[in-house]
Amino acid sequence: MGYLLPAEYVAYGLSVDTTDDLVMTASALMETFCRRPSLLVTQYVDQVRITTGSQTARLTYRPLAVAEGATSPLVSVRVRYARPRRGEMVDLFREQIAFAFATPGSWSSLDPASIDINAGAGELTFPANFLGLNYNEAEITYTSGLVEIPPAVKVACAQIVKNAQATPAMNVKRSRMDTVQMEYFSNALLDDQVQSLLRPYRAERLG
Repeated sequence: MGYLLPAEYVAYGLSVDTTDDLVMTASALMETFCRRPSLLVTQYVDQVRITTGSQTARLTYRPLAVAEGATSPLVSVRVRYARPRRGEMVDLFREQIAFAFATPGSWSSLDPASIDINAGAGELTFPANFLGLNYNEAEITYTSGLVEIPPAVKVACAQIVKNAQATPAMNVKRSRMDTVQMEYFSNALLDDQVQSLLRPYRAERLG
């Protein structure tokens, strides 16, 4: 989708003859930079390792957002005691107790309401269990993205379009803009200002 509506083109400094396909392609370029299929609210699944001695994990996509009709950004959470990696087994006796109560590698569901959520940072804090042991792996299904497009994202979209219009080699007067052409000029189109505006929405742990 385009992150600027036609009625907003002039308000964000674009000319009246700006074509919709240019805005749509600029929006796709933004999604590529942010490494996500959409900046709007979308469901994702992360499988994360939890650091030994810690009860927190950071998700890939932020900010977390509550989908329409839901009450929490967390859709479902599964946890398990996976076999510790080398150097992670800090207490052999307690690990053996954990293995006695749960088959290593088997998943169990965790109530999302029991997890403390920092929506802006995309960070979760898991509760301690009755054995006093922390989980070391979790699979989290959650929703993240923008419920409404903020001005910063609209400014970024408009700036990419302006950069494209100012790049003669792009020949933006054509009736249809080629996404491949935009990708080729992405280093020039996504300048420092655009990257700074989009950085809060970029996937953290990918690539």
